[in-house]
Amino acid sequence: MTQPEATTRVSQPTAATPPTPRRSAPARRLAAGLAFDRIGAVYVWIGIALIFSVWVPDQFPTAATAKQVLNSNAITALAALSIIIPLATRVFDLAFAFTMTLSGVTAAHFVAVGSPLSVAVALGVLVGLGTGLINALVVVAMRIDSFIATLATGSLIQSLITMATGDTPIQDLKLAGPFSKIGQTEVGGVTLPVLYAVVVALGIWYLLEHTATGRRLYAAGFNPEAARLAGVRVDRLRFTSLIASGGLAGVTGVVLASMLQSGSPSAGTPYLLPAFAAAFLGATQLKHGRFNSWGTIIAVLLLGTGTTGLGLASAPQWAANMFVGVVLIAALAVTGVQRRATRRGGGRERLLARMRRRPED
Repeated sequence: MTQPEATTRVSQPTAATPPTPRRSAPARRLAAGLAFDRIGAVYVWIGIALIFSVWVPDQFPTAATAKQVLNSNAITALAALSIIIPLATRVFDLAFAFTMTLSGVTAAHFVAVGSPLSVAVALGVLVGLGTGLINALVVVAMRIDSFIATLATGSLIQSLITMATGDTPIQDLKLAGPFSKIGQTEVGGVTLPVLYAVVVALGIWYLLEHTATGRRLYAAGFNPEAARLAGVRVDRLRFTSLIASGGLAGVTGVVLASMLQSGSPSAGTPYLLPAFAAAFLGATQLKHGRFNSWGTIIAVLLLGTGTTGLGLASAPQWAANMFVGVVLIAALAVTGVQRRATRRGGGRERLLARMRRRPED
């Protein structure tokens, strides 16, 4: 019998798989910066603008509407920016809207009685700083929850305003003079409050992103106990943040009174919900769960575009409030998810770091 011949397999040459092209570092950074989870509000904002451009094509897609969005939402931007710093430390300032009203009434009163403009404005801002100091004492020194404490101080401020004004706006011809120029002067069709908002946003951005104080503010907000163990003076930061919030709210109230040319006893109240909606929606943009100034500006523009478009489309009056409320709920939900994801990611990184430090068996 003959032995079976050994069979050999001849491997066929295979075509080389082309290497997957790798993006350059600038391209990766650009793609990450334009990701939906980073600037999703920008895409939503563009979508809202397109919807209203189709809905009301004769009125919405115009330069006049763009200026209207900017001018009519400058106070909302300033109000939202005023609460960014305390929110970064996980402290609520629900009294800021009442502080705006009190500061505006104070400035309008002193202008009406003939005080120099600089003195009236300074007193209005000082009232804001004073209410911020009271909030800080109640929240930090007395250890009362900020949500409840500032809601209570806001109620007290409103009662003080009612007692001083009798719920009657302060009106005088003097308010239509140099005082009105603070909030009504236009530069290229854009009013000065828009520029004020940009300047304040720049200042807060620099504070939070480029200073050690900003890093400590974020640390106090994300994990106050760990921040204390690391030597961060959390109470001092929260105390100062509430004073800063009161001061910025005071400035905003004076600008609002200048725009209205009167000291309205309820001027700041309508800005309570839009400001918090913008702040929380802004926290979902750019910084993944961290309150930041430019995300807040994006949110203000989104909300302003929606409410302006609804007004031009002759939508029911309740539609604008419903729009802001829905946006606020969505922003709160997304912010919570991002904060939990950030904490989980940080926990995994710390665990991996500890494992790497362990000696091999």
